[in-house]
Amino acid sequence: MPVTSSTTFVKRWPTPDQVLRALRDWANSQAAARTDLVALAYFGSHARGDTGFGSDLDLVAIVSESELPRLERNRGWPCERLPVPTDLLVYTVDEWERMRRKGGRFARMMDEEAVWVLGEAP
Repeated sequence: MPVTSSTTFVKRWPTPDQVLRALRDWANSQAAARTDLVALAYFGSHARGDTGFGSDLDLVAIVSESELPRLERNRGWPCERLPVPTDLLVYTVDEWERMRRKGGRFARMMDEEAVWVLGEAP
């Protein structure tokens, strides 16, 4: 998150390198804590290299299975430990494979710009 300098009101945002180092550490801690985690990638501005002040971190996690609805699956992930706001999408392996077979804009974007931190796309 942005921090205010102790002597000014200037905000500093973490550099892309700082964000990606923190992401790798976070990903490793999640892999150790979650036996269902198959793969994790980032995409969007951090993957394209065009981040700026206020850029969030877009993540996609692939899990072996889940009984939760897809839009509720990110609730158990401690994204607040990352240094910038984070959007996390969580797919099961079956959902991911189905989405990729169907194609579409999101599938093409993931093929083009996803950077896999853990594992790789099933």
